[in-house]
Amino acid sequence: MNNHWTLTACIAETQPLRYTPAGLPALDLRLEHESQQQEAGAARQVKASVKAVAFGTLAERLARQALGSLWAFQGFLATGRGGKGLVFHIQDIQQD
Repeated sequence: MNNHWTLTACIAETQPLRYTPAGLPALDLRLEHESQQQEAGAARQVKASVKAVAFGTLAERLARQALGSLWAFQGFLATGRGGKGLVFHIQDIQQD
């Protein structure tokens, strides 16, 4: 099975950098995506707000980025803490 997700989005919100019990830097973010997609032969305007998290040096790097900056994010989807909703676990970023 494959769970690989790529999303171009801007950083809409970041929480303060935190550390896991093991001492690993972690950053909770909210990403916003807007695009036009084709569905059933018609153009559709798509907007999405996505909860995301990054760990390690990537979390530290993302914590320094400006709100509103646009990136191509790669990672995977997992159930959030407490089994609530989906969270995008970011594994790589590239400036878009």
